[in-house]
Amino acid sequence: MTQKKANAVLSVEQVSKSFYVEDEPPILALSETDLEVQKGEFVAVIGPSGCGKSTLFNIIGGLIPSDTGQIVVEGKKTNGPDKQIGMVFQEESTFAWRTVEENIAFPLELAGVPKQDRIKQAAHFADLVGLSGFEKRYPAELSCGMRQRVALARTLALEPQILLMDEPFAALDEQTRMLLGEKITEIREALDQTVLLITHNITEAVQLSDRVAIMSFRPGVIKRILDIDLPRPRGPETISSDKFGHYVGEIWADLREEAARGLRESERALADEH
Repeated sequence: MTQKKANAVLSVEQVSKSFYVEDEPPILALSETDLEVQKGEFVAVIGPSGCGKSTLFNIIGGLIPSDTGQIVVEGKKTNGPDKQIGMVFQEESTFAWRTVEENIAFPLELAGVPKQDRIKQAAHFADLVGLSGFEKRYPAELSCGMRQRVALARTLALEPQILLMDEPFAALDEQTRMLLGEKITEIREALDQTVLLITHNITEAVQLSDRVAIMSFRPGVIKRILDIDLPRPRGPETISSDKFGHYVGEIWADLREEAARGLRESERALADEH
């Protein structure tokens, strides 16, 4: 295990996780995984399909327990969901019967915040994600990208210190993904948040991150962490630069090796069934 730095806001320490299916051998999804995230960092986690990215995300967020190891936030071991951690998922998660304002205010309502304060906070976070003027609209009246921004604003409303995002832009077209990526970067800077993004998109990982953690095929471990030394903001000039392309190529070389290993194992398992 690597020595923990004093300013690490989030530490994943020797975390492993197996899943059990009746009459099948256990599946080891994560194997003694370590990861440290410093305060204010934007870290992307990328890996081949089935490498345990979402399992890691769910363990960090307290949605499922690990078999071994621990998650430490601000020096304290977590036990289940932590109010300092907010989560945004890939799946559509807006409430169709609530307006944008009511969706964003929902966690504040659960927390007992008075109505006028909820409305004020909802307006603030709607503006922060670029939805000012849409507060009275319903999700059905919004684009897919706008609905994902509503879900993001709802998570931000409780002002978590750490934001976990599990492929939040996967269902969006490439242009919308990149524009929302820029918006996420602006929000992180405005709120001084720490962000952990799980993605399968290499360009997105390089565009947004300070560091990219590359995972191996199952059982997943952090195979390598790559520092992204590019100026911010990362506009079209940066994204089209040779240095940006070099980072993309370097990550793809690692991912290709792991994805190929996963494909070989899948083919071998299929052959064994027959």
